[in-house]
Amino acid sequence: MTSLRMPRGRAGRAGRLARAVFGGAVAAVCAVPGLAAQAGGAEAVDVEALRPGAPVPITRIAEAIEVDGIVNEPVWDSIDPVPLFIMSPTHGGEQTERTEIRLAHDDRYLYVSGRMYDSNPEGIRVNTFYRDIYSGDDLLSFVVDSYNDYETALWFGVNPAGVRYDRSVSNDAEFTGDLPPFNQDWNAHWDVVTMRNGEGWFAEFRIPFSTLGFQAQGDEVTMGITTYRYISRKNERQVYPPIGREWGRLAFMKPSQTQRMTLREVRPTSPVHVTPYVLGGLRQTPILREPADAAAYWASERNRTAEPGADLKYSPSSNLAIDVTVNTDFAQVEADDQQINLTRFSLFFPEKRQFFQERSSTFDFGTGGFTDRVFFSRRVGLEGGELVRIYGGARVVGRLGGLDYGLLNMQTAPTGSRSGENVGVMRVKQRVFNPYSFLGGIVATRIGANGEDNVAYGVDAQIRPLGNEWVTLTWAQTFDEAVNERNPLDAGLFRARWERRTDRGLSYNLYYRRVGPDYTPRLGFQLRRDFTLFGGEVGHTWLQGPSASLNTVTLAVLGENYYRNADITPESRSIRPEVEFAFKSGSSITVYSNTQFEDIQVPFRITGLSIPTGGYWFQEAGIDWMLPRAAIFRGDIRASVGRFYDGRRVGLIFNPTWSASRYLELGGGYEINRIEFPDRGEARTTQLGRVKLSFALNRSISLSTFAQYNNLDKRTSINARFRYHFREGTDLWVVYNEGLNFERDRGFEPRLPWSAGRNIMVKYSHTFSW
Repeated sequence: MTSLRMPRGRAGRAGRLARAVFGGAVAAVCAVPGLAAQAGGAEAVDVEALRPGAPVPITRIAEAIEVDGIVNEPVWDSIDPVPLFIMSPTHGGEQTERTEIRLAHDDRYLYVSGRMYDSNPEGIRVNTFYRDIYSGDDLLSFVVDSYNDYETALWFGVNPAGVRYDRSVSNDAEFTGDLPPFNQDWNAHWDVVTMRNGEGWFAEFRIPFSTLGFQAQGDEVTMGITTYRYISRKNERQVYPPIGREWGRLAFMKPSQTQRMTLREVRPTSPVHVTPYVLGGLRQTPILREPADAAAYWASERNRTAEPGADLKYSPSSNLAIDVTVNTDFAQVEADDQQINLTRFSLFFPEKRQFFQERSSTFDFGTGGFTDRVFFSRRVGLEGGELVRIYGGARVVGRLGGLDYGLLNMQTAPTGSRSGENVGVMRVKQRVFNPYSFLGGIVATRIGANGEDNVAYGVDAQIRPLGNEWVTLTWAQTFDEAVNERNPLDAGLFRARWERRTDRGLSYNLYYRRVGPDYTPRLGFQLRRDFTLFGGEVGHTWLQGPSASLNTVTLAVLGENYYRNADITPESRSIRPEVEFAFKSGSSITVYSNTQFEDIQVPFRITGLSIPTGGYWFQEAGIDWMLPRAAIFRGDIRASVGRFYDGRRVGLIFNPTWSASRYLELGGGYEINRIEFPDRGEARTTQLGRVKLSFALNRSISLSTFAQYNNLDKRTSINARFRYHFREGTDLWVVYNEGLNFERDRGFEPRLPWSAGRNIMVKYSHTFSW
């Protein structure tokens, strides 16, 4: 029973998280005429027979293309459009709207054009002007595996209003790995322009090769590319190349399924981007007067901020990128989503700061689940939830042959009683055996933390021995000044996993993990220590026929057993059967039950309620309903009820989003838990509410307001961010944060002030490029 539900395998929860995060946002395909699916057949199209076997050359052009969205240059008509294929609503079905997507390149740029004709131009959906937010819009997008490694890629897209989004992809877009395979906060330098008329909408992309990165063999470069169109109102996905249903509904983002394409005489450039910023702000904090004044208990302490900083990006070659940052600042980062913790473990909050998003997958070294890892960038520049000044740092990321490597070093300032720290990470991954396998290693150091210097190292291997089978082996060990490591096993972590990846038929994920009592990755994240885990998930997915409203039905069972290392007694056990119904509309319903055992040897508290020592068996049942991501009104509803330790719990989570217009989107969430322990006379109702307003006047001017209320701390927090986006790399931000005490009376004087503290920051950054 956890507040952060993370997927363990391809079936069941992994699929739900993928749809919850990316769902219908990632869609679109146009059919090859005559490939209508046969009635009654679950798979009527031989996809492999349609895919080109050898790499396909991309046309090299000599004349200039004006990126204006009109797509009227003669060179475009001299290039054949790619043959598109329908993925949904019926795999291999007939296209309903004509689409022409063409690819070209010169020595500096990759170009993509799209003519998205539409028989009902009024039906074209543009639901937002807000960058990097999917709101049920029509889309033209493509995924580029620029290093041809079958594992990582960059993902670019645009809606008919020219609103862009970009993301990075890792682990072959698989949610069965250790870490989330998509980074929504990654941003890069590239251009796209769109245009609409009575025939439909049109788009032209220009992506610098310096943004993509690549490796050349002689005068030839091989990349993997998938491109697609999504017609939102029809849930019609048009994709090139054709991709089989066994890879799931997000298959068009998988680098391994992209079409290999060749480019000739691509000349690497060495751009330099320097982005200085200036920041000014005011912070107001209430402080209790000493001595107290009955007329005014609280005074206001004001602190002003004024400082500069800068970031530098330099690519000396096509396969090497260098980033340098000085006086790093993250004033414009959105506030974290608050969470209700129903476990005895720490909560995990994802990284949102832009500097750490660049090439972040290079430094991934997962050690289990979606949280545990040797390096977790939120350990840098944050202490106890408070910001710590970062003097600066540097990152080097590159590829040499089949070797990926990355180095990161940052220096932080002293804060409170803690000294300044130097943190460093080095990660390497070497491809072996085949394009899907690698051997790797990592070293992470945290030096200067008041006598708590910490070093962690690890080695890992991911091997695809045959078919859809994957084997993962990981070893990590730490050395810590504050911990008396008794032996390598006690200060180490070992993990082994065997999985079968498919969304068709049988899939499984079997894993073993042992974590010693002295394993302490202070630059990473480790949910629990001193245990041995045996776990696994087995599922079966049935593909439904073309005439069915269902797309797939999946039955899965997840089981886990945690044992204490000292005496091999069970600490936690769980078994969770579930069935998921995924509809062609994009919605899904999952019904599950969960039986759990917890042996509590040290009492603790959950939401203020005590959990005594003892062994507890408890069960719950629940249902999750995911609405179509392409709908104007979308979201998910989750309800659960059952025993909870020696009591009971009823929970409800509702996360709706409404695209009121292309200028305004309203989102939010409400979570309520009623926990009762009748035998002890204890009960608690937890409530967590969120309201998010995203307003965008156009692609340049936007305002977002995010308010949260948690009844456990009886406080509301407000985060408002105004952005004026002059052009790529040049922005003006105005950020306002405030906490409000809604329950000021504590039964004694003084009453709390209305404001728990506020600050306003103004930040301007401007990029110079050479």
